[in-house]
Amino acid sequence: MKRLLTIFVLTATAYAVTPQSLTLRDAVRIALDKNPEHKMAIADVAASSAGVEMARTSFLPRFEFSESLTKGNDQVYAFGTRLRQARFAQADFAISNLNHPEPSTNFATRLGGQWNVFDSFQNRFQFRRSQSLRQAAQQQLTRADQDVIYRVVDAYYGLLLSLRQLDVAEQTLKTAQAIVDTTTARVEAGTAVDADALSAHVMYATRQQEVIRARGAIEVARTQLETALGARLAPGQRPADALAEHSFTAAELEQAEARALKQRPDLQALALQIVAQQDSVRSAKAAFGPRLDVFGSWEANNPSFASGGSWNWMTGATLRVDLFPHDKTSKLAGEKAMLSRAEAAQQAAQDAIRLDARRAWVEYDSARQMLDVARSATKQADESLRIVRDRYETGLTPVTELLRAEDAARSSQTNYWQAVYRQAVSYAALELATGELNENSVVVNQ
Repeated sequence: MKRLLTIFVLTATAYAVTPQSLTLRDAVRIALDKNPEHKMAIADVAASSAGVEMARTSFLPRFEFSESLTKGNDQVYAFGTRLRQARFAQADFAISNLNHPEPSTNFATRLGGQWNVFDSFQNRFQFRRSQSLRQAAQQQLTRADQDVIYRVVDAYYGLLLSLRQLDVAEQTLKTAQAIVDTTTARVEAGTAVDADALSAHVMYATRQQEVIRARGAIEVARTQLETALGARLAPGQRPADALAEHSFTAAELEQAEARALKQRPDLQALALQIVAQQDSVRSAKAAFGPRLDVFGSWEANNPSFASGGSWNWMTGATLRVDLFPHDKTSKLAGEKAMLSRAEAAQQAAQDAIRLDARRAWVEYDSARQMLDVARSATKQADESLRIVRDRYETGLTPVTELLRAEDAARSSQTNYWQAVYRQAVSYAALELATGELNENSVVVNQ
């Protein structure tokens, strides 16, 4: 019974604590649902899909229905109305009736349709263009999600760094308090001068200011994470992880560059936009060709809404050829210019992506090496502080040496955690530059 009660208490405690923690993977999932930039990219895909459906309608026939009511004594109108209603009689040829007809009422019911049979494939090219633009929008959505994931990783690790910096600040504050206590005791014992105690107190005040700044930095980091998520954190909610070293495996520089040029979604989107613009040029050329439409209509004309008149129908076909297509010539020139611009934009994007991949790789490689240096420097600074503290306590070293050693240890700790942060974030930036960053990436699931 006691064991069951213990399990129940532990389960309830875990249930109460779990909602207050946030893993990086969960943060990425929230951002991919709530971030406004993700929502804007989703809207762009929806708009491009609507464009595809709109282009598809050009292949379908169009039908129209109308019901109209007219009344008047205009001579031509009255004559034509009675004729359409099949109510024309011999008396209507009387000169007085032709010149001064009685007012006529007409209910006209019309049903008509038109269908483009052939347009030199202009609509087909426009439909293909809309499909390419939809695919381009989907690639842009993928790239937008990668940008969102990177900002979440950066903000999440930034919050972890702020928490670690607060820990370092609080630890160094305790160390400063210990130095103040030791120095004060030595002054009271007559083995140190008052200047030593004053220097220790100045250092303690500096450490207090660092703690205050570190606490403020945490609030800013929380806000940055909320901005990346597109949602507010729950009161008291903290990251489930702590800033720590992780092992990452990066490709070689040339491989990273090749991957970026092959799989960057934004570059693929540009390629699809070029395909779409090529279809725009083809469509502009097709506009010079002939166009064949068929049409038909049915009409009923009645003196009352229900009946009393007659109906008729008509069908036919129309062939159109533009003999002086000056506007179409200008349209074609404009589409060709836009195609040249799109091809130039693709070349510029390839150059920028190549530079982006190289910069990201170099920054990650530098961050990795700097982490190794920072790790070694931290161990050396801690050992130096221990030695100097022992020497100070035995009266072999002045307090200035102790304060200098303490400051070096604090700086090395701060540099170390910043190096840990830079290594993780620069790896995420490298995956972003190569187009590989997603919610299943190693940096998200460490």
